[in-house]
Order: sequence, then structure tokens, then C-alpha cells
Amino acid sequence: MLSILRPKVATHKVPDDQIQSTYNRYRVQALFSVFIGYLSYYIVRNNFALSTPYLMHELQLSATQIGLLSSCMLIAYGISKGIMSTLADKASPKVYMAFGLILCAIVNIGLGFSFAFWMFLVLVILNGFFQGMGVGPSFITIANWFPRKQRGVAGAIWNVSHNVGGGIVAPIIGIAFALVGTEHWKIASYIVPAGIAVFFALVVLKVGKGSPVSEGLPPLNEIVPDEVPVAKLKGDKAPENMSAFQIFTTYVLKNKNAWYVSFVDVFVYMVRFGIISWLPIYLLTVKHFTKTEMSVAFLFFEWAAIPSTLLAGWLSDKLFRGRRMPLAIVSMVLIFFCLLGYWKSDSLLVVTVFAACVGCLIYVPQFLASVQTMEIVPSFAVGSAVGLRGFLSYILGASLGTSMFGIMVDRVGWDGGFYLLLGGVVCCIIFCILTHRGALELERERAKEKDAHDALNAEPAVA
Repeated sequence: MLSILRPKVATHKVPDDQIQSTYNRYRVQALFSVFIGYLSYYIVRNNFALSTPYLMHELQLSATQIGLLSSCMLIAYGISKGIMSTLADKASPKVYMAFGLILCAIVNIGLGFSFAFWMFLVLVILNGFFQGMGVGPSFITIANWFPRKQRGVAGAIWNVSHNVGGGIVAPIIGIAFALVGTEHWKIASYIVPAGIAVFFALVVLKVGKGSPVSEGLPPLNEIVPDEVPVAKLKGDKAPENMSAFQIFTTYVLKNKNAWYVSFVDVFVYMVRFGIISWLPIYLLTVKHFTKTEMSVAFLFFEWAAIPSTLLAGWLSDKLFRGRRMPLAIVSMVLIFFCLLGYWKSDSLLVVTVFAACVGCLIYVPQFLASVQTMEIVPSFAVGSAVGLRGFLSYILGASLGTSMFGIMVDRVGWDGGFYLLLGGVVCCIIFCILTHRGALELERERAKEKDAHDALNAEPAVA
């Protein structure tokens, strides 16, 4: 690990009378930094898709070659989420996130000066790989600064960065085109987003926070007395003396709950990519929508997720008392019936409504699985757990929703594709139930440990 990426050691202690106020201020800064940082990753990722028409025209590329470029970036990103999120456990989250963002910006600058297919291929693979440095630090930061009962809302706010980041790419590039003209499309598509990403990386470095201890505060479980560690240490080694690989094998690879929640995400991604990747073609060719009507349905699918995600975070904290999977199960059951309506209806309005409902609901279990991941491993292993989940969701889940769906459509028609998605929903519900049972087991263990701790502290007073 590069020395600049390692967690800093606090050089001072926050006075006791300032601990609570400092903690409250720092955690807001921490959440703001990962929100800004992660939406910036989207600015230097989704900009490539908007540049493809110009890329096809200038280099005379085929649709197959454009598809290859996009697929390579997706695969590299999936692999990177597994590797880079694991390494993030041993790094300063804010420095790691900012460093990855700067690397993505450098790659985009390289794209702005590229003139051959092989150059674009190499650079989009690098971009996909560096993109994996964004998600691990985000979850680590939330786990460091927010107790379990507040992670639903905090995680929901962060999760909206997906939609905000994806939504602002087109306006940014549109303004850049208006300023520099279409003849300078590489500047508008790559250089301008890169400059914005570098600026936000500096914001992350300035505003972001590592962990309470690294900022001179006590550990989170001392600031928030009800917060009990998820699991006891295994073996003799303290986490700071373990390598990233040792943490991964000890606390994630052998953790059944980490696998359960990862497969929740696999089937969520399968349904999500199965809809979003094929929605334009399906609506145009099967439902006979116009391009304008299809665009409206697509817009509703994406942006309907923002209010539902925020509401789900609040409900999982307040109504379900920190238990994430019941709401995920409810969402997946509703998605099952919405898919049936989306598939079987011929009404323009009804199909658009069902598409919006699926978009509104599909990000709920995805987000709740993310929050659940932080609660089934110790805080120092969050990046590793996120890495496993991210790797499986992209390499397996996204592939099932794109490639396997396409194979089913070619072999047995669109009905086969929808049967695949409905089967994915059922599998997702099964893994949600398994994850919930595992979370309840951990909850009972934490309660026993807290009771034992309280009893031990009460003994001297009784004597």
C-alpha cells in the first residue's frame, strides 16, 4: 500500500467537552464527501456512453466494437470492485477515494487524445478498473461514522448519488458542447468531465474524514454507547496487523452472511440490468412505443428511485428498527407483480407506470443490501465484504440480466426473458430471507454481549 494512502494517525485528542459536537460536525462532512466523491465517479464513467455516436463516426467503428468497449469497462469495473474494495480496508477512505477519482480523470484526459480503437480499449479497461476505488471507501466511511440504527438514512442519502451522478452527466456535456462546439467533441466528452472530477477529488480531500479515531475522537462505540461491535475478533492477530487478504479470508470468505447478502445483490442486479438494458428495444419493437414515449418511460425508471430510496432508508431505521431485509422482501414481491404488468399490458400508460414502479422498487433492495453488508462484518472488514458483493453482482448478476436475457430472447422469445427475470426475483427473495435470519442471529449475539458487559460493570457496584 502506498504510504500516501495509509490511514493517518491522530496527532491530537478532541477535548471531552467537544467530543459530541465535533463528532456531529465531522460525520456530516464525511457523508457529504462520499456523496460528492461517488457522484463524481459517474461523471467520468457515464460520459463514455454519451461520446459513442461521435466515436463511431470518427473512427468508423461498428456497433459490435462499441459494445466491446462498453462490456470491457463493465467487466473491469466488476473485477475491480472485488479487488479495490478489499484493499480499501487498509487505506484512508478519503485519500483512497480521491486518488481513484484523479486516476479516472487522467484516463479520461488520455481518451481525449486517443485516435485508435486499441487506445480506447486499453483506456476504458483502465477507467473501469480505477472506478472500483469509489464504492469501498463510501461504505467504510458510513460504517465508521454512523451507528447501526442511523445507517439506513445515511446510506439512502449516499445511494442517491448514483442517480444524481448519472443524471447530471448529460447536462454537463451538453453545456460543454455549447461552449466548445461539436468539432471539439473530445474536449466536451472527456476533458471537461475530467476537470470536474479533479475539482471534486480535492473537495473530498479537504472535507472528508477518515475514522473517529484518526480524527482524535474516541471509537464509535464509545461515542454512541448503544453501538455494539458486530463480531468478536477471531484469532490472536489484531486487524491492524493483518493484511487485506487475511481480513478478507477470515471475516468475509468464511462468513455465510456475506455470501447470502452478495447473492441478494446478484439477483437484484440481474433484474435491474435485465430491465434497463432491454427496456428501449422491448418498448420500441414489442410494445411499439415511439422513441419519445420510450425515453419518457426510461426517465421514470431511473428517477423514480430517488424518493423511494430515501423513504426506504428512513423506514428501515425507524419502522423496522435497523432490520433491512423485511422491506427488501416486500419490494421484491411487489416487483414480481409489476414485472407481470409490464410484460402483459399493451396500454402505453399502464406499461409506463409499471416500468416506473419497477425502477422505484428495484433500487430499494439494492440499497438495503448495501447497508446490510456494513452490519454483518466488523467495521475493519466492510471494504472486503463490499468487494465480494460488488464482484459477484457485476460479473454474475449483470451478465445474467444482459447476456443470458438476450440468449433467452433469441431462443424462446421475450416470454423466456421475462420468465428468467421472475425466477431471479424468487431467488432474490430466498436469499433475503437467509440474510435476515443471519442478521437476527448476529442481533441476538450482540444483545448477549451487551448484557454480559453490563453485568460485569455492575458487579463492583453490587459488592
